[in-house]
Parts: sequence; structure tokens; C-alpha cells
Amino acid sequence: MFAGLDIATGSVIGEMHRRHRGSEFLQFLRTVEASVPAVLDLLFGHGQLRHAQDGVNQILAGPPSTHSCALHADFGVMAHQVERWFATLTQRCIRGGTHRSTRQLEQTILEHLDINNAKPKPFVRSKTADDILASVERFCLRTSNSRH
Repeated sequence: MFAGLDIATGSVIGEMHRRHRGSEFLQFLRTVEASVPAVLDLLFGHGQLRHAQDGVNQILAGPPSTHSCALHADFGVMAHQVERWFATLTQRCIRGGTHRSTRQLEQTILEHLDINNAKPKPFVRSKTADDILASVERFCLRTSNSRH
């Protein structure tokens, strides 16, 4: 699955492809480009972006089109939001489920996408940066004196 997350609203543009080559990713980019206004920035979760074909590289390197979308391959906390969406998909739809075929699994995923987009909700952080840093500091103090 390829997915683009609108971090402001929580809505997702997603497509199922049996293969994840550059040509499929390029097809997905065209779908996104046709679907979103030029003012929106979409965040993509696709680990194979660096292995993309020339067509994808041309879109990324070329001039902005009428519906340009900003691609962020690794953009800190916001990149984690699209990964969090995939984790939620896995927890709610895939893990522990009984799917007798690939087609049935794909149908379940697409249903989850429809449910998500019917009432999208953006991810909201519940901890401040100071809380996160304090947690990391506590972890480092616990592990720095270990004998491993």
C-alpha cells in the first residue's frame, strides 16, 4: 500500500499495488497530484523512495506542477505520523485477523481507509518536547551504568 497523509486533517490518500516499484509509486504520485490542491503538503511513508525510477526522480527534481505536492522522505516528527497511521492500520486490521486471501486482506485495508476518511482525525501529540527529552534522559541514566 502507498499512502499520503494530510497531517492537518488526518485524511489519507491510499492505493493498493501488488508490487512496490518506482512505476507503481509514480502512478500513486499522479493520483495524489490529481487529488490535492496545490497549497497542501502531503507526507508520504514510502521507504523505497531512494530506489525510485527516473520518472519519480523527474517529478521530485522538476519544476512544481499545477498541483505540486511536497515530498518529505524523512521529516522528523511529521514522518512519524504517517508511520503511526500504518501502525494503527496494522493493529486494527491486520494483526490477529484471519484473511484467507490477499484479496480479502486488501479489502480489509481499503475498508479501514474509507472509515478513516469518513471522519479523519489528525494525530495530536500528548507530550511536550520537554517531557520527551526528560524521558530520554531517564532512559539514558538507567542504561548507561549497565554492564552489557
